[in-house]
Amino acid sequence: MGAGTRPSAAAAALLAVAACCAALLVAAAPPQSHQPQQHKHVRISGNAGDVLEDDPVGKLKVFIYEMPRKYNHYLLEKDNRCLYHMFAAEIFMHQFLLASAVRTMNPEEADWFYTPVYVTCDLTQQGFPLPFRAPRIMRSAIQYIAATWPYWNRTEGADHFFLAPHDFGACFHYQEERAIERGILPLLRRATLVQTFGQRNHVCMQEGSITIPPYANPQKMQAHLISPGTPRSIFAYFRGLFYDMGNDPEGGYYARGARASVWENFKDNPLFDMSSEHPSTYYEDMQRAIFCLCPLGWAPWSPRLVEAVVFGCIPVIIADDIVLPFADAIPWEQISVFVAEADVPRLDSILASVAPEDVLRKQRLLASPAMKQAVLFHQPARPGDAFDQVLNGLARKLPHREGAFLKPGQKVLDWNAGLDS
Repeated sequence: MGAGTRPSAAAAALLAVAACCAALLVAAAPPQSHQPQQHKHVRISGNAGDVLEDDPVGKLKVFIYEMPRKYNHYLLEKDNRCLYHMFAAEIFMHQFLLASAVRTMNPEEADWFYTPVYVTCDLTQQGFPLPFRAPRIMRSAIQYIAATWPYWNRTEGADHFFLAPHDFGACFHYQEERAIERGILPLLRRATLVQTFGQRNHVCMQEGSITIPPYANPQKMQAHLISPGTPRSIFAYFRGLFYDMGNDPEGGYYARGARASVWENFKDNPLFDMSSEHPSTYYEDMQRAIFCLCPLGWAPWSPRLVEAVVFGCIPVIIADDIVLPFADAIPWEQISVFVAEADVPRLDSILASVAPEDVLRKQRLLASPAMKQAVLFHQPARPGDAFDQVLNGLARKLPHREGAFLKPGQKVLDWNAGLDS
């Protein structure tokens, strides 16, 4: 089902509004600077956006375990491709914390304990994290800190946080069925998981987790910026797979059929600029689009969401029950359009029915530097970026919940659980 006459007319009106108001957005935006910003964050109006200005320094202290190099540096030296893929947050978070003002060298005064383990650096030849080695590496690391320091044993991880940027978080598998079968590594049940995967009522999402954006290279995107005054002449934009014939030859299972539905319904619709090809102008095209489709794939998240925010393209989120990054800080409802997977056949009319004033309101919010900062892991770090948002999330979880600290001799976790998988 393509767009009818009425949706096409409405979409044309949106394109006209976007074109004539691009200059207004540029005039309203603060001047861009390539210099590191001072610790003064831009306040974003909105229920969640107000906390984007929070500075975590002074609100928490983090102790970093000194781990044998086999858990991190050796893995990175073996294959440095993990510095560039979408799971790289676990490496950059370690580097950031080593130089952060929240770091303490005295574990007795720490609010949180961090174990730097690079589980996504153990890669296949194709560059994907090995799903079978990751839980073994993590389990071994926990055994090491429990045997070397007293702090794990007094809480069994309740005051510890771990980076788990796998497809399905600490279930450590890229296939959902296998991830569900495996479940979260039992030794991590009391810890706080900082992970890209976020989906309500899912085995691989435990209460108290902090959902983060996937890594997208800020310098690479910066190099592709075009003039902010460029008219947004593309109504809806998408580049990516619609079918995964290698892993889902019968079709329909990949993306729960949502991507296939997008293609079958709108491949001939002139309002939709879509292809499975990834052009060299991909980033430039996103800056010329009003709406950027962000459907689920095998998992509900992807770097596409980060790219849309950075390039001011309104994210169209098609992923039922998704838990979005830093949802207590980023006002996703105000900057995005949410479309239920079952409603994909009506996607043209849904987008065309978004009022022009709502489009402009979302674009103004997306134009804020603070909004873009919050989804990026900068090197070096910048105030208000994704590193700060992680720390803010940890600070908001203090003081630790009742029962975090165990009584002498008390044991909660079963060290033998999950060994069979």
